[in-house]
Amino acid sequence: MLKLLRTIDELNNWRESKGITPSKLGFVPTMGALHEGHLSLIKKAKEDNPFVLVSVFVNPTQFAPNEDFEKYPRPLEKDCEKAESAGADAVFAPSVEEMYPPDASTFVDVEHSMKDQLCGASRPTHFKGVTTVVNMLFNIAQAGKAYFGQKDAQQAAIIKRMIRDLHMPVDIVVCPIVREPDGLALSSRNVYLSASERKHAVILNQALVKLKDRFMAGERSVNYLEDFLKNELEKAYLGRIDYARIVAFDDLSELTTIEKPALAAVAVFFGSTRLIDNVVLDPGGN
Repeated sequence: MLKLLRTIDELNNWRESKGITPSKLGFVPTMGALHEGHLSLIKKAKEDNPFVLVSVFVNPTQFAPNEDFEKYPRPLEKDCEKAESAGADAVFAPSVEEMYPPDASTFVDVEHSMKDQLCGASRPTHFKGVTTVVNMLFNIAQAGKAYFGQKDAQQAAIIKRMIRDLHMPVDIVVCPIVREPDGLALSSRNVYLSASERKHAVILNQALVKLKDRFMAGERSVNYLEDFLKNELEKAYLGRIDYARIVAFDDLSELTTIEKPALAAVAVFFGSTRLIDNVVLDPGGN
């Protein structure tokens, strides 16, 4: 039976009572509103580890003042049911006060250009909040492996850099994007889309598929491929492009020609809802 843990002390007691060491625990950090993408991470964690812990915490420090922190969905009871069905042993769902004491003044920030582009360009404080809370959650969970989705590729790259730089004893496992039958990447924000916006949102995946076809046919010019991607995205009449970029897969650095694995990443607004997606372009043929 799944255990709901609301405090750090409860989590510590649960881990001690089960004799859970880091090598036995897989950790899946989430902001809740779980969908099949999250559940795929939980299932993978359960394949790899005797115990799986899922965190459900809507982190205020990664939202800017004009973003959707207050309205972000928080269906905790349903999340617990879904997490348990996918193999989770416990859900850690702390309050903001449990995570951030009133006088909290410590943050963790990856000072690298990888956080200043793509999503970081339009959300300049976002990744500082992400790395801070993920650092906190890693310290609290004490898991040997943590599981993230490829949809948030920039986040995964930044967290990997934080792990490397701070010598943190956790392995990062990045799992494939899970999609709707029509190709739209699963996201907790998809529920915000109107019927017409949802219809047009499939353009993200469609544009990336066409882009990869051009790449597999031999095109390697980043300028050409980025222009091609933007032109395809502009066919979504209800969408407003935030970015459409191609960068190095490992550190998100600038490229002119794709001679090593690259990340093609897009962000598009449909109304006030911002959706992201990506695809890896690998000259090795994958």
